[in-house]
Amino acid sequence: MSILKAPKRETIDDLLKVEGKAELINGRIIRFKPYGMLPGIVCGRIFLPMDAFVEHPLAGSVYGATIGFAIHALPSGRESFSPDVSYYDGPLPKNLMRFIEGPSTFAVEVQSKETNSTEDERMRTAKRVDYFAAGTKAVWDVDPIQQVIRLYVDDAEVPVATFRTGDQAHAEPGVAGWKLEVGELFR
Repeated sequence: MSILKAPKRETIDDLLKVEGKAELINGRIIRFKPYGMLPGIVCGRIFLPMDAFVEHPLAGSVYGATIGFAIHALPSGRESFSPDVSYYDGPLPKNLMRFIEGPSTFAVEVQSKETNSTEDERMRTAKRVDYFAAGTKAVWDVDPIQQVIRLYVDDAEVPVATFRTGDQAHAEPGVAGWKLEVGELFR
């Protein structure tokens, strides 16, 4: 008789050792593929103006996809986030080499596939549910192909606003006062 060992449950400490973008869900490290060119450009065009707007580090900080946010395990099993772009205005970790404890205040997720299936949308919705359960105040779902930004607050299924070229997209209540010209994002 052979006894099967249960796979080792991975932890936040294990996640810290992973190179590249990854998140911890149900005790498993989930790695993400690198972006294509367009999603990478879009992330940069969101990050740079937001970072310029948030000038004083005590007012909050803007991060790219390499930052990790450790959270208490949610009912879904999620234990961390690594948004494509994020804003955080809470306390910094005592050890700055560790992940931030708690969720980002504002999270941006940029779609990185040319086509979106029902499964892709289900996964994005589930992640937004987790963001709000953890305490994130606002989430952008950015679609570079359709050239739209959908703003979600409190409800992961229905955007409160959809921004297109010609609109000034905001991130209220996540980043007070910050706006981005949608046409500049997709130029």
